[in-house]
Amino acid sequence: MAELPVCPESVRRRQEVRELCATSIRALTGQGELHFRGTELHRGHRRVPMPAPHLHPSFGRADVASFRGAGDGMALRLLHTDPALHRSLCPETTPSRLIFETLEQFRVESLAAGAWDGVRANLAHRFSRWSQEFVASGLTETVHGMLLFTVIQMCRARITAEPIPESTQDLIESTRFGLASVLGDQLPQLRRTRHSQSDFAVHALAVADVIGRRLEQAADADESDDTRRDDRAATFSLLFDFEPDENDTFATAASGHSRALGDGGDGYRVFTRAYDETRQITSLVRPELLRDFRLRLDVGIDDNRLNVRKLGRQLKTLLSEPDRDGWEGGRDEGYIDGRRLAQLVTSPTERRLFRAERTEPRNDATVTFLIDCSGSMKKFSEPVAVLVDVFARALELADARCEILGFTTTAWNGGRARRDWLRSGRPDDPGRLNEVRQLVFKDAETTWRRARPAIAGLLKDDLFKEGVDGEAVDWACSRMRDRGPGRRLLFVISDGSPLDGATALANDEFYLDHHLQVVVERHEDERAVEVYGLGVGLDLSPYYDRCRTLDLTHGTNSDVIADVLSMIAH
Repeated sequence: MAELPVCPESVRRRQEVRELCATSIRALTGQGELHFRGTELHRGHRRVPMPAPHLHPSFGRADVASFRGAGDGMALRLLHTDPALHRSLCPETTPSRLIFETLEQFRVESLAAGAWDGVRANLAHRFSRWSQEFVASGLTETVHGMLLFTVIQMCRARITAEPIPESTQDLIESTRFGLASVLGDQLPQLRRTRHSQSDFAVHALAVADVIGRRLEQAADADESDDTRRDDRAATFSLLFDFEPDENDTFATAASGHSRALGDGGDGYRVFTRAYDETRQITSLVRPELLRDFRLRLDVGIDDNRLNVRKLGRQLKTLLSEPDRDGWEGGRDEGYIDGRRLAQLVTSPTERRLFRAERTEPRNDATVTFLIDCSGSMKKFSEPVAVLVDVFARALELADARCEILGFTTTAWNGGRARRDWLRSGRPDDPGRLNEVRQLVFKDAETTWRRARPAIAGLLKDDLFKEGVDGEAVDWACSRMRDRGPGRRLLFVISDGSPLDGATALANDEFYLDHHLQVVVERHEDERAVEVYGLGVGLDLSPYYDRCRTLDLTHGTNSDVIADVLSMIAH
């Protein structure tokens, strides 16, 4: 009988922090329907958009004070911004709108009451953490990333009257010098007009227009091909939320506390692993049937008219990290190039005397799709297969590794594991009581072309039985940890809570449910793998801090693809 360590206290603590932050937001704003699902704020069933990029922390990456700071910023946004006026003033282009949204957020944060010392401290802490994460991500290695970072630092310092940290000043010095003359007339006005949303917007729009055009020019300089410029613009738009999802009325997964896990003290247990197995899907489905399924899947992809090459370029932009590759001279800014100093004598007006490090994008990311193959997912098998097939091909074009895995059981209601338990006299709290089956549709070493038939195996109906989600997440994460350095992302696709009838009856209703929460929390704390939940018609926020609800009733369309991309961007 095997045992796995759990930490239910950390799960409860995470939920308590969310509830306390939501309570604080309700108290500050007077809006009683506000609550958190994961790290996203909702009003009733609808998500409340928070477009400023520094308002998107996540547990496992951000500490409690950082999450509280984001919550305080959300409350101030709701308290001091007229949504109708703001929508009427917003620029249309993505770069300009990002700047305008961020400046409006700084405006409302500067209005924190003088007695709210804790709120101001939380806001400053959250922004500091966001700045550190921005630099660590490598975005400051690009021209447009450094420009965006610099203008955000400059504007926040002016609006809130808080100094820029010395380390940040050193980083942005040259870019800041170039912007000083361009923004010099507008920056002082931002603080002077901060008490009036409409007056402030005049100067914020001027800044947004100037910086927006420069961001577009920087993107053009990074990539001359028109198609790739469009892809960069589309990818850039994923960095923040524009509008709430008007159809966000999905139910939330039921979740609860397990007596056996929380009070028994023995942790998560498995009665027997004798019948567990990991199988390649090709060993379970006949080759002729796989060919038929593949033809059906190809028709589904064609019907949805998904642009795989464009998706591949967007993924490459999101997942690649800059890799230093020597120096590039003849620049207008950067480090002084000693080899060109003689030109100051021969050509006094020459300004291209600097050099900058040349970087090339390098992609070491691994993305795994872990599919819940429980019985209720059967009706979504085709759109899910389309989704993972398209992403597998696009990730290969983006030079990233991709795995497609599944989890189910080999029997209903416990099978041989339950029979063994009955024969042993039905001991109390036996733990998991079923035969786990782990499925490999595509591993990281197999190319998409070779895995095409196997991916279509998702369409085989009799694979779908029951689900033990927590162990499946552990299994998928362990496979990813063996892949070496690089970003690791796990997307769990499911339409419900963990469910195995035999385990629930022999332990308690929330045994597997509680274990999933503990497993996700542990991997978030370890930070080796980014775990995301993709709920098929169901909000999975009780389990995953980073989650989206997908509407697959009309198949896998461009909106579904954009939802997944937006999670990678954040």
